[in-house]
Amino acid sequence: MRAGKRICPNFLLYFIEIQIKKILAGLCICAGLLSGCDQIPESGLQVSPLEKILDTGKITLITKNNANCYYQYRDRYMGFEYELAQAFADYLGVQLDVVIAETREDMKKALKEEPAAFIGAGLHLSSISGKEVLFSNPYLRVRPHVLARWDNASVRGAPDLTGKNVYVPQGSHYVSVLESLRKNGINLGIVSVPDADEEELIRQVADGKIDLTLADEHMALLHRRYYPRTVIKDAVGEEIPIAWAVRPDAQKLVRRMNAFFRTVKNSSLFSDIYNRYYAEVPPFDFDQAEHFLQIASENLPLYYPLIRKAAEEYGFDWHLIAAQIYQESHFNSQARSPAGAVGLMQIVRPTGKSLNITDLTDPRKNIEAGVRYLRDLYNFFDRAEGNDRLRIALAAYNIGQGHILDARNIARSRGLDPDKWSSLAQTLPLLQHEEYHKNALYGYCRGIEPVEYVTNVMFYSGMLSRRDIFGPDTVAESQETVE
Repeated sequence: MRAGKRICPNFLLYFIEIQIKKILAGLCICAGLLSGCDQIPESGLQVSPLEKILDTGKITLITKNNANCYYQYRDRYMGFEYELAQAFADYLGVQLDVVIAETREDMKKALKEEPAAFIGAGLHLSSISGKEVLFSNPYLRVRPHVLARWDNASVRGAPDLTGKNVYVPQGSHYVSVLESLRKNGINLGIVSVPDADEEELIRQVADGKIDLTLADEHMALLHRRYYPRTVIKDAVGEEIPIAWAVRPDAQKLVRRMNAFFRTVKNSSLFSDIYNRYYAEVPPFDFDQAEHFLQIASENLPLYYPLIRKAAEEYGFDWHLIAAQIYQESHFNSQARSPAGAVGLMQIVRPTGKSLNITDLTDPRKNIEAGVRYLRDLYNFFDRAEGNDRLRIALAAYNIGQGHILDARNIARSRGLDPDKWSSLAQTLPLLQHEEYHKNALYGYCRGIEPVEYVTNVMFYSGMLSRRDIFGPDTVAESQETVE
């Protein structure tokens, strides 16, 4: 979780300043001893939070374990706040530690206990009193948007909310946004949902369980990637600034933060991190079956020999591997994901390195690495059987082995069989909720994603096994089973 130390241009100046102050402090001690005093005067030099950070070579990010801030995906730490904090640590030339806090009160307590720290958790400037913390300059300004299901044409913006219920997390700033709309004459219903966050309510909109919710623009864009049946409607309410928070005595640290934000916003770094999480995604393709067949018919013949060879070597049905490649990359050998996954089977570099494969853009090596990794996961979950074992291995390929272990533990606690995919399909989505992921070894994960991943791969595999992609003279074999 720690980054390697890198020296920034101003680091040596601060280092020299700290050393000088240490020498002066030492002289004060000596003077006190010579005069018979055994304590440093109250007016003696104090080390500021920034000086402590530079002196110890590390800074602590206090954040949340969720999709926006910090989470583990395929053995890599991710999250917009985490990546931005890592860039700040690099800017200072220090290492980054992470502390997870569940509530704002927990964050304030952690900040009080650790001077060399800051809160980076998507905080609105109004979320904590200015007497308790010192805020940086805002690095984002967002507005809440209405979110509805794709087939809800009756709502575009605030005026259309009259007579409708809007569901928002209990205690969130969205409640005050809706109350302001009421004061302005829009007679809407406000439903405050306890123990829910933006992601959970967006999921319920996508599933048709509720009609409407609110989400800040960046959060709406983040979660729409995974719930594409939602549509982002017009903005409501005023623009909201988002900033980092430090202790009230950390003025030097805030100044350095503000200089960092100016620097990264003048380069492409901030926009690169932002786009990895919040860039707009195309609308959901409801003709996905036809789309799959079109892409497969155009691209699968290029890679069929490599897929067939790797599938036979590791004991899988080639239709399954081809379906997985489509799900991962749409047969694009140059594909790169926001998580750093590469190639046809979207292999992350640590996984490739563990398999002694370095050139992940080579289709042959990439396919071999992906199928071999899937086989390793299949071997690992050897207590499951048949299709359950295969589906669990696919889910682990998508979300990471650790999150599957957490889901299995939840299954046991709920009296479910941890070796059945039907059990994990129920418990994986629970890891999106704080009451479950706060006690999980591997923390938050977007558990609905591996469930949909497995469903899609098996669906595409079934389609391939029933369609003649290559023509009548090219392929004529039966499906193979994993042994």
